[in-house]
Amino acid sequence: MKQVLRQLRDQGKDDAHYEVKTCSHDLSKDVWESVSAFANTGGGVLILGVSEKDGFTPVPDFAIDRVCDQLVSGMGDGGGEGRLTSPPHYTIERERVAGMDVLVVAIDELDPSQKPCYITAQGVLGGSYKRVDDKDIKLSANEVYLLQSAMTVDPSDRLPVRGASLDDLDSATYEQVFAKARLVMPRAVRGAQTTDDYLKRLNLINGDGRVMRAGLLVAGVYPQQFFPKIHIDVAVHPGSSKSSDGSVRFTDRAICEGTLGEMVEDAVSAVVKNLRRTSVVRGVGRTDELEIPEEMLREAMANAVIHRSYNPRFDGEAVAVDVFDDRVEVVNPGGLWGKSRDELADGRSCCRNATIMRLMFLAPLPVGAVSPVEGNGSGIPFMLREAGARGLRAPEFIPTADYFKVILWRPGETKRRESALSGARALEEILRENGETSLRELVERSGMSISQVRRRVNELIEAGTVEATAPVTSRNRKYRAVG
Repeated sequence: MKQVLRQLRDQGKDDAHYEVKTCSHDLSKDVWESVSAFANTGGGVLILGVSEKDGFTPVPDFAIDRVCDQLVSGMGDGGGEGRLTSPPHYTIERERVAGMDVLVVAIDELDPSQKPCYITAQGVLGGSYKRVDDKDIKLSANEVYLLQSAMTVDPSDRLPVRGASLDDLDSATYEQVFAKARLVMPRAVRGAQTTDDYLKRLNLINGDGRVMRAGLLVAGVYPQQFFPKIHIDVAVHPGSSKSSDGSVRFTDRAICEGTLGEMVEDAVSAVVKNLRRTSVVRGVGRTDELEIPEEMLREAMANAVIHRSYNPRFDGEAVAVDVFDDRVEVVNPGGLWGKSRDELADGRSCCRNATIMRLMFLAPLPVGAVSPVEGNGSGIPFMLREAGARGLRAPEFIPTADYFKVILWRPGETKRRESALSGARALEEILRENGETSLRELVERSGMSISQVRRRVNELIEAGTVEATAPVTSRNRKYRAVG
């Protein structure tokens, strides 16, 4: 506890995990806001009997027994109803700091099926809070809705789309969906004879013949005619944060529209062109690899469009992809569904939008693309495994009340410099072993791109370890190692 208080003193305020309250003689009323916030977010610790105003020091003559009794009673463990609806599990410990009593209360995060925890007298909309840094912030109506529906089946992807008709579905796309369904799930289309039979059986249209959201989003001609903001917004930023000083806001931008599959592929392409490629030794050869593998990017994008909320209250929100110097962030509207944050990588499949998931599994993919839509809970373990295999920092998965964020980390600057240096040394070794060698031969032997070879050869020439054996303008120009 001394170490925690020292940390809070150094930073000059509470934080996302710790909240101190003076509570000299009585439990302060705002304690219940903090309990609600910790229970609805990621848990936390209340430290009672400590004054933030006095530099996070213990309060003299702290009425620890009285305050403890008031807390237990308010939690509903004192024989009465308590102050909270859905109170969290908690533990209480008494500690001595600088010879004075302090009460330490650890608040557990609630199970998703029990959220939100709220102050009963204020009602669910007025008394539900979340923890953001050192603040307890009231949940919005959308956040309360998402917490309350986090464990219930969401039928939003089966809602009929007002104004849409069969003409708004792309026949080439849904015919390919039918073809795959006949191969991988023949019972789903057993007895289907007409196009309408197939469309209804696979839930592209409902029993009344009306186009459903899932059908339009997976096989529509142009879904954004009906849902202008259901797209992926890719923004590339200079530096490691979004600009807040009025300077250049981003260096590249792409609004990726179309079907969900088209959005994913366009978003992957938009990110890929803004990432670096490095030459990596694999066995006896070298390969030119993207710093974040395309498969990881595609998995993150597919998860975002499949697991986002398609409830109409979120129709005005896009999936956001932000590319920074050190990371790529993918954020989708709609918090974690069907699991707690501790269960994210357990391999269990939970899907808010079951109809979309099924159709995306059947939808056609670009040539050469491997489907990230298997519906077996393998997505997050796959990303973690790929990052480990490539020596990348493990991806981070951040669920909140109303959005879900995935952070894919790019290699650090030091690693990129080491990679470039390694590539230059490889070229120098090839030249020492083979004597005079042309640019094209260097490309073939190294596995690097022609631009990478040119750049690194020029670096070696400047360093004086390699020289050209013919004038720059000569078609017979070759290179050799010096010394």
